Amino acid sequence: MKKKVISVRALRTSQGDGLTVYSFFLRGSDILKVAEISRIYRDEADDLKGFQRKEIQRHVNQIVEYLNRGSVLFPNAIILALSSDSLFKQSRGPSPKGLMNISSIGTLQIPIREEGKRMAWIVDGQQRSLALSKTTNQKIPVPVVGFAAVDLEMQREQFILVNKAKPLPVRLINELLPEIDAELPPDLTARKIPSELCNLLNRDPSSPFHDLIKRISAEDPNKKAVIHDTALINVMKRSINNYGALSLFKNLGEGNSNVDAMYRVMCIYWSAVKDEFPDAWGKKPTESRLMHSAGIEAMGVLMDRIMPRVHKSNNPQQEVREALHRIEQHCRWTEGTWEGLGLRWNEVQNLPKHIKSLAELLVQLDFAASQD
Repeated sequence: MKKKVISVRALRTSQGDGLTVYSFFLRGSDILKVAEISRIYRDEADDLKGFQRKEIQRHVNQIVEYLNRGSVLFPNAIILALSSDSLFKQSRGPSPKGLMNISSIGTLQIPIREEGKRMAWIVDGQQRSLALSKTTNQKIPVPVVGFAAVDLEMQREQFILVNKAKPLPVRLINELLPEIDAELPPDLTARKIPSELCNLLNRDPSSPFHDLIKRISAEDPNKKAVIHDTALINVMKRSINNYGALSLFKNLGEGNSNVDAMYRVMCIYWSAVKDEFPDAWGKKPTESRLMHSAGIEAMGVLMDRIMPRVHKSNNPQQEVREALHRIEQHCRWTEGTWEGLGLRWNEVQNLPKHIKSLAELLVQLDFAASQD
């Protein structure tokens, strides 16, 4: 039986370290015949798969409505990662005099396969591709840029870099970062270690955060998960980069950070928090502001004050528990009013001024208690 393929005129060039890149046009209705949308999820072994966020139906419908007008301009290119099964045949014949020798022209053949076995993956343009598959304007020519992707890591890397300047969910980027070894822009590099620590804290049964962290890859939201990963990542990022408790283990020896030591600091401190505030730990943020993003970030600031003090202790967890016990009577995580803030426990919101005020109060309480 003859294999089905789509053949198009294409330009071929190379970028970076010999990476092959193609530029061509496809009918809008053909894009999802050759390309997959690789949704992000975790398998049974908790390994991260895919990289795309879920479909945004409202956005797709708006694009469909625009396309259905018929005579419309649609110049934005869809970016595809192509497997090695895509075949390029260069055209023969002389080139015009004075032609810039940047690319070669030829025919690109992309096999058509059933869903789950397709030879291309959408790196940028998921919502547009879905809209193109649903519009009545099926024959509209759509510009496509494809690059030869050797593995999933390269696809994820390009997905993050291409979408970096767009309103891509921060939580999606955070979860993908630990899976990438390539050199990243400084702002993404700063989030990579906190993102990996967040993964470890959620997976490790001995971690105080085990199964409590909400991750965007979760197909069926874990009812136990109550903490937004963004809040915890913010805590660790700030601690690493603003001379906090985790910064003590940053860039040690040949520029490498001691991630294991950072992980131990997180476990020691937050295990003590869990033990000292058992009635507030593990509850929904609507029932406990300790589990709320504001509480997590404020307690993260307190971590940066307490942990350096116990750095050389023979029993750091006990010392942390004692420090927290001294301020426990002043905390209002599940009921009452915070003295000094004038806010009831459930009035504390994920606002910069609330986080700052709560963090300052906790630090002041800790300082006053440590002087007794």
